[in-house]
Amino acid sequence: MLLTLSLFVLGFILIIKGADLLVDGSSALAKKLRVSSLVIGLTIVSFGTSLPEMLVNLFASAQGATDLAIANVLGSNIANILLILGVAAIIYPLAVSKGTVWREIPFSLLAVIMLAVLANDALLSGTNTSMISRSDGLVLIAFLVIFLYYIYNVAKNDRKKKMPDMDGVMKVSKSLLYLFIGIIGLIVGGNWVVDGAIEIASFFNISESLIGLTIIALGTSLPELVTSAVAAYKHNAELAVGNAVGSNIFNIFWILGLSAVIRPLPFNISSNYDILMVVGATLLLFIWMFIGKKHILQRWQGLVFILMYICYIGFVVYRG
Repeated sequence: MLLTLSLFVLGFILIIKGADLLVDGSSALAKKLRVSSLVIGLTIVSFGTSLPEMLVNLFASAQGATDLAIANVLGSNIANILLILGVAAIIYPLAVSKGTVWREIPFSLLAVIMLAVLANDALLSGTNTSMISRSDGLVLIAFLVIFLYYIYNVAKNDRKKKMPDMDGVMKVSKSLLYLFIGIIGLIVGGNWVVDGAIEIASFFNISESLIGLTIIALGTSLPELVTSAVAAYKHNAELAVGNAVGSNIFNIFWILGLSAVIRPLPFNISSNYDILMVVGATLLLFIWMFIGKKHILQRWQGLVFILMYICYIGFVVYRG
């Protein structure tokens, strides 16, 4: 058990450091392409910081730990809005672009609503069981393609604008080295985290869902937390918000979609509480763009987000 715990902790360290290197390398390459911070946040950075969730989910799906796979994504999405944007807003109020308010945030809301519809076969179709099937996974991935096409058009418009000087940006060779080392760290760390989580859950008779919604979801969200917090400290609100919102979109459309294609994911109806929490947090983020200072997530709103996250974690632990 001691070895399992040691590898579990070391796995998290590898995930965090691997994601850190991956984001640095990816961001430098994106800057060489001369696109905006928002595009970088919604794509390269959000995909890079979502890789821990992806690796955990792929290993969980391959090992049949489907409750862990679904709970990890839902828990991470809740943490991305309530904890990560909450912390970032407290560090520095986040001015959000009009496009993010009216397109990216609603797109992340569409993602979780689609998940709710596809996963609830028992409620909507009267079947005995609910499942995210392989065909459902392909539908989710298809919507990711639509999102990437939208981002491509945004990036194309960015390239027509005057961008900052690229002096001092990391060399391409160094960026590629960071990418390679980061991916290796994520793969090894992701495997150790899943193996440890399953064994810990079994040893203490704790459900995989509880482990996924709390320890693993928070752990795999640490790259997003650090990235958005640093971005807020440097007054780069577009990167901070784009990272969190983009991660939520990738988590559902790409990570859950790919996990379901690998192995269909049986859906526990109790997870609907967590889906409702993601929907509620996303709606509140959208509504708060029009309360107080328009299109700005203020410090007091960030504090409310964090308090909501603490209450949610308490509810999850109480539910068991």
